[in-house]
Amino acid sequence: MARKGEASASPYGEPRKFDPKFRGPIHNRHCTDVVCCVIFIVVILGYIALGILAWVHGDPRKVVYPTDSYGQFCGQKDTINENKTILFYFNILRCASPIVLINLQCPTTQLCVSKCPDRFATYIDMQASYRYNKSYWEYYRQFCKPGFNKPWKSVAQVIRDEDCPSMIIPSRPFLKRCFPDFSTKNGILTVANQTTFKDGRGKTRNVTDLREAANGINNVLDARSVGMKIFEDYASSWHWILIGLFIAMVVSLLFLVLLRFTAGVLFWIFILGVVGIIGYVIILCVVEVIIILMLIFLRNRIRIAIALLQEGSRAIGYIMSTLFYPIITFILIAICISYWAVTAVFLSTSGEPVYKVMANQTLCKYANMTCDPETFNTTNVTKLCLGAQCTFAFYGGESLYHKYILIFQLSNAFVFLWLVNFAIALGQCTLAGAFASYYWAFRKPADIPPCPLFSSFGRAIRYHTGSLAFGSLILAIVQLIRIILEYLDHKLKGTQNSFTRFLLCCLKCCFWCLEKFLKFINRNAYIMIAIYGKNFCTSAKEAFFLLMRNVLRVAVLDKVTDFLLFLGKLLVAGGVGVLAFFFFTHRIPAFTQEAPTLNYYWVPLLTVIIGSYLIAHGFFSVYAMCVDTLFLCFCEDLERNDGSTAKPYYMSASLHRILGKKELSPKKAMG
Repeated sequence: MARKGEASASPYGEPRKFDPKFRGPIHNRHCTDVVCCVIFIVVILGYIALGILAWVHGDPRKVVYPTDSYGQFCGQKDTINENKTILFYFNILRCASPIVLINLQCPTTQLCVSKCPDRFATYIDMQASYRYNKSYWEYYRQFCKPGFNKPWKSVAQVIRDEDCPSMIIPSRPFLKRCFPDFSTKNGILTVANQTTFKDGRGKTRNVTDLREAANGINNVLDARSVGMKIFEDYASSWHWILIGLFIAMVVSLLFLVLLRFTAGVLFWIFILGVVGIIGYVIILCVVEVIIILMLIFLRNRIRIAIALLQEGSRAIGYIMSTLFYPIITFILIAICISYWAVTAVFLSTSGEPVYKVMANQTLCKYANMTCDPETFNTTNVTKLCLGAQCTFAFYGGESLYHKYILIFQLSNAFVFLWLVNFAIALGQCTLAGAFASYYWAFRKPADIPPCPLFSSFGRAIRYHTGSLAFGSLILAIVQLIRIILEYLDHKLKGTQNSFTRFLLCCLKCCFWCLEKFLKFINRNAYIMIAIYGKNFCTSAKEAFFLLMRNVLRVAVLDKVTDFLLFLGKLLVAGGVGVLAFFFFTHRIPAFTQEAPTLNYYWVPLLTVIIGSYLIAHGFFSVYAMCVDTLFLCFCEDLERNDGSTAKPYYMSASLHRILGKKELSPKKAMG
């Protein structure tokens, strides 16, 4: 690393020459990457158009309401099914699993009903009792096709034409669908306390025949009661949860402020602890020697890293508004997620009802073929396949719009990734500009410009939308490729082709590494954009070469920062979590009466711990961006200046001392 402004023979470019007019982030800028900016705006307009198109063709009712075999919604207002909100399956034994039921792919007649059956019954028993007790039929007929009123029709014909179910079993509604009312008694699976039932075809069957459906349903039904208890816990403890999260915010702020004084102490205590632990194991003596030699060799760079961490805490102290900028990023990302989700739902419900032939005869060549319910009875299908019906299968379509639904969904996902990455990039560039204003202020804090965060945000939006969009686009493309690779890997998991799986594994690994590298390059490119106002490619190149000329400092600073921030997150989440544990378990005598009575104390506890971690992550992400910005400014400072009166350093007095340089200018020492 060249100092004092002298030339360097580094293969990563020449150090930047001294510019006497340079005084921090350039204010006289011009728009960068204009072409990408125009493309980005056009894509956003196209994304809005896609949302409108999906809204026009989509129908979320297809998700909200179940659909019967006639393509009609159950429970929809102003229809014949307005009071029939639940979907009933004629022969649930034909359904392989709950997933099949929910996806409406069960090969049996599906009917909208007002309530689920509450008893065991068969059509045969109903017909036998109809002669002397017509109430049996009145109850049974509500689960038959609308308008069917021929209780004397033969059982064989009823089953063939699927006019009525051959049997009904006690059920309960779940996801607006009738599922068998399973329960476990003494470890035995039962339905309404019975282990057997009549199938309406002259056979007695065991309820274990429904086991595939029961396995998933029981767990979900049990989860429903657990969900109610969790809701009750949140209702009684939400204000205490907010207090816990507020404490986490205060502790996070205190930790960042105290890093100015404790960064070095925390780091060296940890290092000495590791060395001491390793020293007890003879086999690891070689490792200990290596660590000690590395610490001796890198001691000066470690001191620089710690000084930069302390300087970062000082910078945030002067520009406190930066700590709350993540709220803006969160809002922007929340808007992106909401728009993407709504558009995806409308796109997925854009199809028209598709009807298919459902036949009891397995040899019917027309089975599963598409059909038109209005003309189906005039075709030869009903003659060649007795009992065949044209029933609703799913939503789809053959129009040009429907053929490109998959393309629209991929476009929706891609633009979503682009916008999310842009929101993150905007935040990074804004924070970098604010902290660069701090570093390049000759006298701190007197020379720090007013409203540095707002000014930096304005510069990023006005001049560098194109550059931020360019960097975000590259990252979004790689992320979309990774999603596609994950999808292909999921689809090919059952294949026996080892080469294909190996190739996919290699591609996934390569693109994962590429994404990490691009995030690193983009982050530092945005810092250079915030300082110099150049385009993305130039900023990325200059940032990369600058980092490579200081590669050891980069490695040391990165690891020291990661460790201290991890320690901070652990301290915040763990400390607040321990406090919450003692509070919600009534182990703090002073607050025993105030602590709420809960079904599961871990519900608010986990919420507080996870929330505290996210709050700490939000604050510390600002701190990490601050340190990265100050580091690049520090490297630039070393290459531009030499500490003389003509070319004074902008760095803090502590960094001067570490570098062994005396301040030759009349500059006022930093805080």
